[in-house]
Amino acid sequence: MKIAVSGGGTGGHIYPALALIREIQKEHKDAEFLYIGTEKGLENTIVKRESIPFKSIHITGFKRKISLENVKTVLRFLKGVRESKKMLKDFKADIVIGTGGYVCGPVVYAAAKLGIPTIIHEQNSVPGLTNKFLSRYVDRIAVCFEEAKAFFPENKTILTGNPRASEVLGQDGIKGRLSAGLKTGAPAVLIFGGSRGARPINDAVLKTLAELGEKPYQVLYITGDVHYGDVRKEVELVGSPENLVIKPFIHNMPEVLAGADLVVSRAGATTLAEITSLGIPSILIPSPYVTNNHQEKNARALSDHGAAELLLEKELTGKKLIDNIDKIILDSNKMNDMKKASSNLGIPDAAKRLYGLMVELQK
Repeated sequence: MKIAVSGGGTGGHIYPALALIREIQKEHKDAEFLYIGTEKGLENTIVKRESIPFKSIHITGFKRKISLENVKTVLRFLKGVRESKKMLKDFKADIVIGTGGYVCGPVVYAAAKLGIPTIIHEQNSVPGLTNKFLSRYVDRIAVCFEEAKAFFPENKTILTGNPRASEVLGQDGIKGRLSAGLKTGAPAVLIFGGSRGARPINDAVLKTLAELGEKPYQVLYITGDVHYGDVRKEVELVGSPENLVIKPFIHNMPEVLAGADLVVSRAGATTLAEITSLGIPSILIPSPYVTNNHQEKNARALSDHGAAELLLEKELTGKKLIDNIDKIILDSNKMNDMKKASSNLGIPDAAKRLYGLMVELQK
């Protein structure tokens, strides 16, 4: 089987694609892959690091207001379609899957016009412009949230979940804790704001340092590389509690997640897929700076079912953060209820489901 994959712009589009590729490699050792992305996107670095054949096209996204740049985008789209058709023909693709980002537009559209079976994978509860456009042309639409189904044709939309959910299973949580400098005997709270960190979350944590030191739980606080220096300076002024571990970034997130009892984070689709797959309760602080405010809608898909507490950034304070953590982690009944609710929303076999959808299209 020859599989062409396209997805880019953010890790939320790239890492699910890589998780799917790894699942297919386990099931179909002779499978061949071609990843089509953009030259300047994160995918150019991340995918090449995985030794997956990579080709690029030049494409930009539409502006949401009238702009001359949109005319250029249309021209780039048409050129991207022509280039994608040639790449797909040369590769002799059997199936094409788009995992999000505007690069998928010309690639998946080209495949549909060539008569190659096509799938788009929508990670968020509210789809972006590219997937809304492609939904008219593709054979199947795979979604991660029940709420996303309402935006697509019912007859070709299937709930598969996010392939990243499958990759956190079977991890050694004890090893993850120890690798991060946590102890094994006390409950552990993991706080992070995404790969680059989030200043409002950092500010809230810094205001609680003295109070945190009196708590019976421990905290692993991931600042993001960009903010780490400033955070360390602040911490040195007031002193760091013994039960707090501060790091700029961790490379073994699946292991560390497996060792966490409670997660405080943004509400990116990949993070939510991972924590529900593991059945971890969470406090979600959605980024208000994303398209269509989709992170808040992602978060509500969990909080409405009792799997998470929603804390909006505009309401975030150090006191509210500590109060929410205490309310959950110091109440064993609430912890258990939230664990069950989180597990009920999780789709741990998401990678297998998506691969099965691909196989089905090949019949």
